[in-house]
Amino acid sequence: MTVPPQLHEGQAALVGKLAERGLLAPPWREIWERVPREHWLPERIWVQRPDRCEPVTGADARYRLIYSDSPVVTQVDDGRAGGPGVATSANSMPSMVAEMLRLLDLQDGMRVLEIGTATGDVASKLCLRAGDGEVTSVEIDAGLAAQARANLARAGLAPAVHVTDGAGGWAPGAPYDRVVATCALRTVPAALLRQLRPGGVLVAPLVRDFASGLLARFVKDATTGTVTGSFHGGASYMPLRAHRSTVSSAVDGTTPRHCHELLDGQPDAFTDLAFGLYAGTRLPGVHMTGSPARLFLWDGAGAGVLAEEGWAAVYGRGRDLWRELLRVWQEYVTGGRPSLGDFGVTVTGDGGFRIWLRTPDAVVGPAPTVPTLRP
Repeated sequence: MTVPPQLHEGQAALVGKLAERGLLAPPWREIWERVPREHWLPERIWVQRPDRCEPVTGADARYRLIYSDSPVVTQVDDGRAGGPGVATSANSMPSMVAEMLRLLDLQDGMRVLEIGTATGDVASKLCLRAGDGEVTSVEIDAGLAAQARANLARAGLAPAVHVTDGAGGWAPGAPYDRVVATCALRTVPAALLRQLRPGGVLVAPLVRDFASGLLARFVKDATTGTVTGSFHGGASYMPLRAHRSTVSSAVDGTTPRHCHELLDGQPDAFTDLAFGLYAGTRLPGVHMTGSPARLFLWDGAGAGVLAEEGWAAVYGRGRDLWRELLRVWQEYVTGGRPSLGDFGVTVTGDGGFRIWLRTPDAVVGPAPTVPTLRP
């Protein structure tokens, strides 16, 4: 493969920045330096804006985006023309990929399954670490899979790439020592649990209704088969297609039913990852999006809250979600405001999550079944 020298320079600069942040321990740094990011990207790419995907035009703009620590959108609207421009595939943020690979703890001779081939970039790094014959990648989109195979072949790599729904994994290649998902999971599909070897590790971003996504690392106990996990910061990934939300955010926003005056620290603290995990578990089915300057909560049943400019306005019918949120916040504060690292997760038999605080028997559940947190 012939690559223009300037792309090597861009890759070297990107890798250097990742290494300075401690994200590329040997042998990962050498692997990242092998193939420039440009190699994996189609001619048409987009950058994600707050409300839309914007096409990238011009060589300079393209180069700056590709060799920044930013995601590069490579498909919108599942490849259909005339859609609203929603990102449906991307070359992920380099620092997030590096962190996921670090958490994967991939060793020589391990068999690994990737969920979501996309451009083939992550699959190439897995191949260079474990060997082509140990890597299986699945992709639901046949067009993306074909392009990924071509990208990998041009790089001299040939992992097994199959067109199938990632929720089913790939049973013929099981069991796997490692599984990594490059799309967000709402639950862990049962097939992936079955295909993960006892003692194996699964790393995946989780899509959360409340506040934001999280990066999780799961380990399957070699003796009991129990799958438990820990959280490692935020992660915003497109969900597995089968895990896309179908909950309507429609709320009658014509006239507020009630307004709450915001206090100091509200709503800034509500976007904290640890609180988002706790509140989302205590208030199942409640969604929250936005930023500290402007939050929107809804429950999918017509109730909603818009918080901005000093006030939280309660709209729609049914619940006062702001009052519920404040109650959960007070629990969290009374419990000493635990950090994200204080929480853990056990995967249930159906692939759902049982969130716990500090020990697996201290389960956090929907109000009012769980006692007040204690520091």
